[in-house]
Amino acid sequence: METTLTATPSHAAPADAPSQPLSRLLLTGAAGGLGRVLRERLRPFARVLRVSDIAPLGAASGAQEEVAPCDLADKKAVDALVAGCDAVVHLGGISVERPFEEILEANIKGVFHLYEAARRHGVKRVVFASSNHVIGFYRQDERIDARAPRRPDGYYGLSKSFGEDMAQFYWDRYGIETVSIRIGSSFPEPANRRMLCTWLSHGDLTQLVRQSLFTPGVGHTVVYGVSANAQVWWDNRAAAHLGFAPQDSSERFRAQIEAQPPVAPNDPSAIYQGGAFTAQGPFGD
Repeated sequence: METTLTATPSHAAPADAPSQPLSRLLLTGAAGGLGRVLRERLRPFARVLRVSDIAPLGAASGAQEEVAPCDLADKKAVDALVAGCDAVVHLGGISVERPFEEILEANIKGVFHLYEAARRHGVKRVVFASSNHVIGFYRQDERIDARAPRRPDGYYGLSKSFGEDMAQFYWDRYGIETVSIRIGSSFPEPANRRMLCTWLSHGDLTQLVRQSLFTPGVGHTVVYGVSANAQVWWDNRAAAHLGFAPQDSSERFRAQIEAQPPVAPNDPSAIYQGGAFTAQGPFGD
């Protein structure tokens, strides 16, 4: 997943509210780039939106919002955070490549604590923010679907691969349904040539989260979070039951992107689907 702190959605309004909103929806990582976007857009989906992060969140915006700071590495705190919620949109964790010890606490322990809390409190639906970095070592001339073997491109990608395995395990053993969204590049607009293929608008992200929350019978579904770009590397037919129909395309940004100086042919951002993440680290040598 790649995110930005600037929330400039391409759609003027959020996805339509469901006819039967959730009683209480938990959004973790609400102070992050996409968390700030979805904090605004998910309010129609639940009577109460509970937002959480380890970073400052500010005050609750009215009676329909609850602010609940939480460190995902703290199992008891996560258990209390999930209590009383019907569903979880789990964005929390480190969203860039970092040393393994940092990734371990928030992204690996954190996702375990989240699913354990969901099991204990009877939560039956999780939307898990996975990432394109789960398959980052595929080349850009390959087209893959969700059934392709995972090829993580770093510690961050490994943590998201672990999260997808947790989601599958908790579905198989406990019946907790998850949609794992392999988010591409969710920025207000694409920043480079690679993102012409991986871009996911904030409007399309909102629609995808809505479908992931309210589509019945998803089991554990893996879907690529990408807009209707002219060129894409990912095939979503295995997730067609979600009814995700992206409305935006990176094509309108092509001229300004192609005016940038070309990258070298041996640059990872021109070779691998995960781009620069494939070359970051090791750390601490």
